[in-house]
This record gives sequence, structure tokens and C-alpha cells, in this order.
Amino acid sequence: MEPFRYHVFVCTQEKAEGVPCCSAAGSGRILSALHGELGAKGLGDEVQVSSCGCLGVCDSGPLMIVYPEGTWYTKLTPNDVPEIVAAHFQAGQKVARLERNDYAAMKSEILDHRNKYLAMLKAKDAAGVLPDDISELIRGFMPSRAVLTALELDVFTAVGEGGTAKQIAAKIHTAERATEMLLNALVSLKLLEKREEIYTNTPLSARFFVEGTPDSARTAQLHIANMWKRWSTLTDAVRAGTSVAPRGDNGWVTPFIAAMDHIARGRARAVVQAAGVNGAQRMLDLGGGSGAYSIAFAKAAPALHVDIVDLPEVLPITREHIRKAGLADRISTRAGDMLTVPLEGAHYDLVLLSAICHMYSPEDNQQLFRRAYDTLAPNGRLVVADFILEADKTAPRFGALFALNMLVGTRAGASYSEPEYETWLKAAGFAETKRVRIPGPVNLMVAMK
Repeated sequence: MEPFRYHVFVCTQEKAEGVPCCSAAGSGRILSALHGELGAKGLGDEVQVSSCGCLGVCDSGPLMIVYPEGTWYTKLTPNDVPEIVAAHFQAGQKVARLERNDYAAMKSEILDHRNKYLAMLKAKDAAGVLPDDISELIRGFMPSRAVLTALELDVFTAVGEGGTAKQIAAKIHTAERATEMLLNALVSLKLLEKREEIYTNTPLSARFFVEGTPDSARTAQLHIANMWKRWSTLTDAVRAGTSVAPRGDNGWVTPFIAAMDHIARGRARAVVQAAGVNGAQRMLDLGGGSGAYSIAFAKAAPALHVDIVDLPEVLPITREHIRKAGLADRISTRAGDMLTVPLEGAHYDLVLLSAICHMYSPEDNQQLFRRAYDTLAPNGRLVVADFILEADKTAPRFGALFALNMLVGTRAGASYSEPEYETWLKAAGFAETKRVRIPGPVNLMVAMK
């Protein structure tokens, strides 16, 4: 028995360029159209849609299989989707013109495809050719750099409602020939569309990469462009054992805080739910940045008052976020270095260290934990939100890679493991500690005084 009336599988397998596959034929558009049409017809709870790997009839893509009947639809276009939904899912009638049911020929084609694929893998292995996934991993910087350059040049804003390479180049003051190359690459990455010589934004790039839109993430992603420059020094940093990137103000504050705010807005609710407020009246947010977490905690607890400590150059941004949230009467800011700013005698119920510990050395973190312990009221809690590694420090992958980000960008920062956090917290005086796992790369360490 199926748990849904219908279960639909759409192949979204990606293969090497030049090799026929459903993804290259546009299966992503089929999937999007299917979700949209099912939602419009009120069938989202009746039809389960799953993407899947190669189905073996690659020259006939995009492919869709509908169960429980096992109907194969081939060579689909987005325009076919409404007919399938209306006829098959609503009326229970297959769309004969789209169905492929020459099963013997299909089986032969699938087996032939499989055998050729296995033979190709065997031949490449015998020749000592680097596997495709490893080669793709090594070249992964190429699409990243193209997108970051587009964001730095504000290409998506310049594209606007559409334009030629010449028109767009004139807006961003770049060479026409080079701009056309970049625009074509962005089309290949599905971040722009091109019809004849006119480039337009996709719905995704129009929403997130055009400056001034409600959900624009462009400024936040410029922080990644700054990271790129530091990551280019990784080889020398590994030799030296610490960051060798040039120091000094390179306009880092605005994109960095924008990036942290963008990330925090997606995680804040989960952090608040996992950490809990538990009747807390006073909270200290060390290195509070944009104030996103403080705002989320304050909204969850109307009686909570929060103090944010951060650097003087950050706090104007913090105060603006607090003002927009309408919480200036309950969230205060204080300028200072969290390692030295006076905290004694405050007696907070909750201290938050979010995305802070990875910036500091083990010694600095131990000092932070002792300071937090001293400023907490009895039964108060310290909540650390960060990339927490497993004991061998090889997982999760994002946390292990982020340790390198701290190597190239800080004096002695790193990603740290759960045993390390537990040891430091107990040394600071906390008797009870626990790790709280939440969705995403960040986990919590919660310690009770």
C-alpha cells in the first residue's frame, strides 16, 4: 500500500557535459512545475513527489514515473505538467501521448546504458584518470569565483529587467567582451537567462542578488568575497601555523555583519527553542553583531531585557536592527572587547556566545567561560552556539572546513570539539553541561551554574 494516492519520481541526475541526462534536458523545470501545479490544484497532500537518480532511458528525458501504476512519461516539457495533473492525478486517466510503454525495448535500452556506463568507468580507472567527483571538487572554485565577481560588480542589479552585454557593461563600467563572458557563465550556472542577446535575471537571482530587494543577500555574500581573498593565503598559513593575510580595515564590517545577520535570521528561532528562556529576566549577548539572536530571544520572552556587547564600529548597525524590531526599550548595547569589558556583578540569567568561540584560542575561550560564569546568577545558563566537532575533529564536514577559515583569518581561532568545550566549561566552574543538536551545521553547548 502506498501512503499517497500517487508517488511520482522525476529523474534529476546530472552527468558530465555532453552526456545525455534528464537534468540537462530540463528536469529541474519539470519538478518545479509539478510542485506548483499540485499546489494550485490542492493535491499537495495526495501526490508525493521525489527526485531520483538515473532511470536509464537518458535519450528520452526528462523522465517521470508515476506509481502505483508504474507509468513512464518521457520527453516532458513544463507545458505537459498541467495535463498530467488534470488527467492522471485528478481524473485517473493516463496521458497516452506522453507515455512510453514499449517495455522490452526500454529494458534493452536501460541495460545497454548501464553496461556502457560501467565499461566507461572501468576504462577510465584502467587509464588512471581522476574520478569525475574529485575533479569537480578541485575545480569547485570556478563557479564560486564567477558568482562572487558578479556580486562584487553588482551584475544582477545592472541586469534589472533585462539588457544586452553592452548595456550591462556600460552600467557597471566593465569591458563588453569580458562582461559577455561572465554573463554567459552565469547563464550556464542558471543564475541568468538568455534569449537571443538579452540577459534577464532568474526568479532566484532577482530575489536574492539584486540590491535593494526585500530578501537581497548581496551585501551579506560580499563577506564571502572577502573570505576568498584570505583563503588564497591558505598554503602560506598552513606553513606559518597562523593567518598571514594582510591586516587592516578593508571595509569588512558592513558585509560581515550582514552575513552574520543573514545566517542568524535563519537559525535564531531554532536556537531560542533549543536553549529555552525558562523565565530569564536578564540576558547578556557577547559579540551580538546585528542583534538577531537578542531580538529573537526578546520576542520569545516579553519580560526579558538584553545587553549586547560588541565593538564600537559594529554597534551603529546593531542599534539600527534593534530600532527596526521595536525593541530599543528592552535591548541595550555596550561598546567593548568581550575579553576585557567589565561584567562583574551583573547577575545575568542567560549568557549567549553565538559564533564567537571559533574566533579565539583555547586560552581565550577558557577566559570567556570564566567571565560568563562569574557574571551569571545562581542557576543561570551559558549557551554556546557554534560549529561543534566530533571528538576526532573530522566531522561534521562544514565544521572541519571552517577550521581552515579561522586559520586564514584569525591569530589562533579554530573549530573545537565537544570534549574540548566540556573540559573548558567544567574548568570554569559549570557543574552541568550538555550538547544540544539542532538542524544545520551549528550545535549548542549549554552549561548551568
